[in-house]
Amino acid sequence: MIALQGISKRFGELQVLNDVDVDIAEGSVTALIGPSGSGKSTLLRCVNLLETPDAGTLTLGSETLTFTGTAPPISAVLRIRRQTGMVFQNFQLFPHRTVMENVMEGLVTVLRWPQAKARERAMTLLEKVGMAHKAAEWPATLSGGQQQRVAIARALAPSPRVLLCDEPTSALDPSLAAEVVQVLRLLAEEGMTMLMATHDLRLAAAISQQVVFLENGCIVESGAPRQIFFDPARAETQAFVTTLRDTGPEEALR
Repeated sequence: MIALQGISKRFGELQVLNDVDVDIAEGSVTALIGPSGSGKSTLLRCVNLLETPDAGTLTLGSETLTFTGTAPPISAVLRIRRQTGMVFQNFQLFPHRTVMENVMEGLVTVLRWPQAKARERAMTLLEKVGMAHKAAEWPATLSGGQQQRVAIARALAPSPRVLLCDEPTSALDPSLAAEVVQVLRLLAEEGMTMLMATHDLRLAAAISQQVVFLENGCIVESGAPRQIFFDPARAETQAFVTTLRDTGPEEALR
């Protein structure tokens, strides 16, 4: 589904990604882990071209783009972007729109769906994430976990082939994070292709088939969750996992 080859990205003098290669199979979940500043979120944003790589090749489905330091054609960018949905760390819901309107917004404004069709699709997704009973509420009245579930429904509204999640539980306390993990686990079981950046090793262990550890913009190690968390080949990986034992994966992998 996704192939990243030689992806590099620099912001001024800072090399954020350096020759990154990642393959993600259709229907699988890949978790990007690593310390803050390792390039996880930038790599995620390069997939849907919120950030344009300086070099490398991106393949998403049947679309392939090679980056040479110049802006790619907007038509090609849109073809990639339309295949992805994005879930942000801080929800990014429209505060002046109800829950229902937040989920409908992209369908009506961007895809030009009729209101009735968009409303039906939005209600189906709100039911999926357990938020149909809050359809008429304002985002400010919701807990963080509820807001994130609405954000997931909004990202799913246009039926993307890939769901990108940038630290989907990091702004939540453990009880609220569990609500979001449950929804993401359901999507994984249904075969949604997902790529997520996370510090939550329990989340990564619970739903991913592949874990990629980044440090200083480079892939240090990748593999199955059990191997990365309990038998890493690299000392850097072992050191990072050890620092996060309080969000460890043991229970999720039982």
